[in-house]
Amino acid sequence: MKPAFLTTTRKESGKTWRFRTLMNWYPMYFGTGGKILFWSGDSREVQLRLRRNVWSYNYVGTIFGGSMFAASDPFYMLMLLQILGPAYVVWDKAATIRFRKPGRKPLYTKILLTNELIEGVRDDVAANGQTERVLPLEWVDADGVVHAQLERTLYIADKAHYEQRKQDRQSSRFERNQ
Repeated sequence: MKPAFLTTTRKESGKTWRFRTLMNWYPMYFGTGGKILFWSGDSREVQLRLRRNVWSYNYVGTIFGGSMFAASDPFYMLMLLQILGPAYVVWDKAATIRFRKPGRKPLYTKILLTNELIEGVRDDVAANGQTERVLPLEWVDADGVVHAQLERTLYIADKAHYEQRKQDRQSSRFERNQ
């Protein structure tokens, strides 16, 4: 299947093809109505499609806003985990959505992580042990008309820093209960 947006510099690897295929059949993702069309071998680009179907339409016959929200949910986190590796912890922390136009036709989004973003995250985590990033994405139709804009806030930390903070929170909770 061809990606919704042309990409000339990235290719899918066997590993990302398998992950994409399994993720498309994972019940929690399948139920959103979304489909992963492309996952680059370096995990820096993901392309999604959301069609109006039995899983994704609402009472008035357009694409359910919750489907737009859920179909784009895990990707920034999963991409960063793949890129940064096991020494990092990445959590979705918050998200907002602004609906611009009802979706009646298939919608697409391209999620792209730049070298500048990744290096900025690594630098901030090296300096502070943790950081947060607010990352945008848009659901657009084939003509490029924006139907929804989302912002996803991610928490990213060095795993040792994260574990130490978790221990400190547990200790302070224990002390308050004494």
